[in-house]
Amino acid sequence: MTTTPDRAAAAATEMETTTATARADLAQVTEPRARFRDLVAAEWVKLWSLRSNTWAFVIGGLAVIGFNVGTAWDTYRYWTAQDARARADFVRDGIPLSIAFTANAAMVLMLALSAIGATAIVGEYRTGMIRTTFTAVPARRSVMAAKVCVVTAVTTVFGTVVAAASFGLTQAVLSGRHIGVPIDHPGALRVLVASALLAPVSALLGMALGTLIRHSAATMTANVVILLLLPLVFSADRHWAAVVDHALPTGAWIRLVDVDRQPVAYPWTLTGAWTVYAIWALAAAVVAVTSVQRRDQ
Repeated sequence: MTTTPDRAAAAATEMETTTATARADLAQVTEPRARFRDLVAAEWVKLWSLRSNTWAFVIGGLAVIGFNVGTAWDTYRYWTAQDARARADFVRDGIPLSIAFTANAAMVLMLALSAIGATAIVGEYRTGMIRTTFTAVPARRSVMAAKVCVVTAVTTVFGTVVAAASFGLTQAVLSGRHIGVPIDHPGALRVLVASALLAPVSALLGMALGTLIRHSAATMTANVVILLLLPLVFSADRHWAAVVDHALPTGAWIRLVDVDRQPVAYPWTLTGAWTVYAIWALAAAVVAVTSVQRRDQ
């Protein structure tokens, strides 16, 4: 026969179970799962909450445009040829397009954007904000996917603006000597698009390396090695080295902006260069999204 104390204990247990269930249901009602667009909005706010990011975009953009316009101004200033044939040869050799986005400007763009991409994730690890983020939103892959989307969109717009401004300003300067070319000139649009997309490719690479390394200095060093040093080490004079060079983002950009097709020992196709762009961007995004799933923060 059940005693009164046993009945009271059972009733208390049942009440506690009911209360816990009600609290869980209330938590589910008051704390809905974060929508992806909300994660994107949060990452947008975090990206622009640091003044350093804004200054990095402004200074990086001005430096890239300054390199290109400075080269165009030097060409304008020291141009001495007066005959139409010299101008025609200058345009035919693709020199106006090489001035529209120079190798020095591309180097600055790659370094600046890879640093911005790395800072987007390394900064959170340094301050510990990443723990807060993943505590609030346990779906780590969704958080990183939102971060990748924001960085890709912002840097693509940035690259487009910088490339378009560089092209317009450099050709305006060269037109003072009648050696500028319009946007519909053969190869001009390809140079503009390739230079613009170099920004998101570099930013995604920096983010992927930052996710793996998680230290600012080491991440920046890895960016420099991949984007600048490896293209210098692997010369295109030998087949195996040329294959490595063609597979790097810098080598792909060089091929895409090579309008006059200078003869090389082991040539590369435009389709192959665009494919290298796509593979680097996709692989970097996958690494950034998936590498945080099983690692401690």
